[in-house]
Amino acid sequence: MSESEISPFFTIKKVRAGDELKMDQKYIKIRSNSDKVIAIHYKAPIERTIELEMFFDSFNAIDRINYDIGGTGWIGANFRGLIDGKDDSLPVDYDYKILMLEEYKCPTKVELKNLKRSSKFRPKFTVEDSN
Repeated sequence: MSESEISPFFTIKKVRAGDELKMDQKYIKIRSNSDKVIAIHYKAPIERTIELEMFFDSFNAIDRINYDIGGTGWIGANFRGLIDGKDDSLPVDYDYKILMLEEYKCPTKVELKNLKRSSKFRPKFTVEDSN
């Protein structure tokens, strides 16, 4: 494959385990929201969708994954779920899954400074501290 060719696969890789799953792009539609949530609509033969379910079966949601669209480069993401889709027009031997990913972004120093406190913890004030 030359540098100008795009691979026909959408590849997902578990960062820690190194497991990899390749999905043919002809079965995929990708939708992205402004809140960095990516929905990967996968309408494929049942054997392929079972591979996808097995890949995420024992997946720990705090682990990160990387995905690569057509060999264009790896992008970090957090797994948010695998949902059954509905499409009555699919052939009998096809299934529809929606893979939800959230694009991973490391916050900048400015963003970290502007984070709102989510904890209500306050240190206990004692009489000894006031002296």
